[in-house]
Amino acid sequence: MPKLFVGNLPHASSEWEVRDWVESHGFRVEGAEIIYDRVTGKSRGFGFVSLGDEVDIQAAIAALNGKRMDGRTLTVNRATPLTARSENLPPDGKARHL
Repeated sequence: MPKLFVGNLPHASSEWEVRDWVESHGFRVEGAEIIYDRVTGKSRGFGFVSLGDEVDIQAAIAALNGKRMDGRTLTVNRATPLTARSENLPPDGKARHL
């Protein structure tokens, strides 16, 4: 199932509002998820939208990227899988245990 990254979301947006916004542009949505800060519980301003299998993801990106939602210009790209964080690893990539 194709998945979109949607950035610069209005912080007050709900998952239903994001879903409705994408559907209003003619794309079938399977699910929407907004990412929230663990500490504050507030929106981090981005989320993910899962599209129906028949949706052409490139057409969705072309149609949605740069469009406005509640006064904010959104960034829409293909979602990429989460990778392990490496900023705290030494150059050889192996974790050190003390």
